[in-house]
Formats: sequence, structure tokens, C-alpha cells
Amino acid sequence: MRTGSPPKPAHLTIGELAARSRVPTSTLRFYERRGLIASERTLGNQRRYPRDVLRRVTFIRMSQQLGIPLSEVRAVLGLLPEGRTPTAEDWARISRCWRKDLDARLGRLTELRDRLEACIGCGCMSFTGCLLANPDGAGSDRAQSDRTESGRTDPDGADPDKADPDGP
Repeated sequence: MRTGSPPKPAHLTIGELAARSRVPTSTLRFYERRGLIASERTLGNQRRYPRDVLRRVTFIRMSQQLGIPLSEVRAVLGLLPEGRTPTAEDWARISRCWRKDLDARLGRLTELRDRLEACIGCGCMSFTGCLLANPDGAGSDRAQSDRTESGRTDPDGADPDKADPDGP
């Protein structure tokens, strides 16, 4: 008499893979069409996925959350070994492929966040002078000189918060 749990099947159906990965079956079919995952077919033409595809799907989803395009994900998944389940070292090696890119993106996002804080504090929202709206140029001298203590400008350079002494 056997004790313990029954042996795990070598392959998963698309429904089982969807349930385990929490990825809709339509998305799994999409990944397969794009060459990100592969299935084997039964005599009845039903998809059967090797169990290691579950990790690939998880890797794909995590990569997407990092903003990595699927074309790059496919290229990196191509570095995984054929014919055997990838090891932790295999996964670590392909994850390092994106470290420099992610560090660069973090730097750009930090800079963007800092510019946003400065822009909101300035309040000018000028396409010529705003560092956020015009990151490549420091803005025109006119836009820089038109900034007022309140941070807002008027087309003629007057501070809209100060009343005109000659006005009504």
C-alpha cells in the first residue's frame, strides 16, 4: 500500500496552468503564439505544458511588471537550456541581463520625480522654460526671467497676483 500524495503529472493542461499561474488561458495562448512558452499536443490536439512552463509564465509576468517588452523577454528566455528544467543559477543569469537597464530606468525615474517636484513648486508649466515639459533645454531666458515669486507668469511678464495700481 502506498502512502503520501500521488505523483504529480509531468504535464499541465492549459486550465491547470492558468489556475496555478493566475494567468488567463487567452494570455497563455498569446504567449505561445509569440514563442514565449511552448506546449505539446495530445492526439486530441489539446495543449499540455511541461511543469517548468509555470516558472516561465511567472518570469514573463514579473518582467512585464518591470516594463520589459515581450520581444526582450523572448530573447532572454532563449538563453535558457533546452531539454532540462532551468536551475536557480539559470534564472539568476538571465535576470542579470536587465540589471543595467533597470538601474538606468530607476535613475531616469528619480530624475523625473525630482523635476516634477520642482515643476509643481514653480507652477509655470511653460513649454519653453519648464524642465519637465522641456527636459532637453533649460528653457528660454525670457521664460526664466518671467518667473515670479508666486511661480506663475503672465505673457507680458506681470505677476497676476499683484493688483495693477493704475487699474480699476
